[in-house]
Amino acid sequence: MRRGRGKRVSALFELGGIDLKSNAGGYYALKFIRGKYTGAEFPLRPNQPVIIGRSSELDVVLVDDLVSRKHAKLTLSDGNIFLEDLGSTNGTVVNGEKVQAAILKEGDRIVIGSSTLKLLRTTQEQAQTPELPPKVQLEQAEEANIPRVTEVNTEADASHLTEEHVPRLPEVSPPLITEKWMVGKLKLVALSDLLQLFHHSKRTGVLVVRGSREGRIYMRLGQVYHAAITEHPGISPRKSFARMVSWKEGDFELLGEDETPFSNEIEESIEALLMESMRQHDELSRLGGLPPLSSMLNIARPLVSPLRALSKELLDTFQLIYNHGVFQLVLDHSSDEDANCAQYVLELMRRGYVSLT
Repeated sequence: MRRGRGKRVSALFELGGIDLKSNAGGYYALKFIRGKYTGAEFPLRPNQPVIIGRSSELDVVLVDDLVSRKHAKLTLSDGNIFLEDLGSTNGTVVNGEKVQAAILKEGDRIVIGSSTLKLLRTTQEQAQTPELPPKVQLEQAEEANIPRVTEVNTEADASHLTEEHVPRLPEVSPPLITEKWMVGKLKLVALSDLLQLFHHSKRTGVLVVRGSREGRIYMRLGQVYHAAITEHPGISPRKSFARMVSWKEGDFELLGEDETPFSNEIEESIEALLMESMRQHDELSRLGGLPPLSSMLNIARPLVSPLRALSKELLDTFQLIYNHGVFQLVLDHSSDEDANCAQYVLELMRRGYVSLT
């Protein structure tokens, strides 16, 4: 941000001496919650537009090939925060929707390139002392092509600015996402955010995700039409997709078009797929007492309770346990979504039909 005519500090985040108080008496900041700059906060100043992009001359500089030179602009005026996309190549996404312009509210999530930002309303004390990540080593900044934080424009008197006035840069390594290869790490970019970005930019290709397992998500003009986990090609595309969305660790890589035909193409929209996948993940998280995936499930002997007392879903799950034994294999072979199958296993254990080794 600029502090008076001709005075600026060239850095990744420029905070020199700004007043955070809005006309409505609130204090606002953008917090990076995902991406290379996670943890950094950028306060907003009333009636002072903030331009975000890749150009080193802007207010918020994101070193990311998915970000346009001038990507988006935010303005805080009369207590409202206005967001405008500046004709970026990959678009600006707010709460899962691509927007050209929007009025933001507290808690909104903005995806720009590989970064996810959250709009916060803070107290005056919090706003005056934003929390920023530790300072990056200068040689690391040079490797990542980030301007040095100590560079000062001497067009005007900036002698009062010391290193303490300059915000700390997040720790970075050489770029983790590039346009040429489109590779990156899931711990920096959530798969759900990445898929929304590809959807709005109408990407075509195969997104390969490598963690403890390998999976592939096939896209045509931004629409997911198939998904498969390499080790288990028999798992339905929707179940494979839902599992991959929950992966938090690993690498991803976007490859070119793949002409492999699939008889069971996915027809749901990306929004519907992501909402259903997150719902399933939430339900699994709420289930208590789930055994480890490698657990052996044993049929009780003697089997006291009659099988006719079981519903069709419980009986089908009972048969899967009888045939495969291992909890992971039961989930893999079930035609039900993982959350439902796990719930059936827990119910069979509760009623004494099944036990753990």
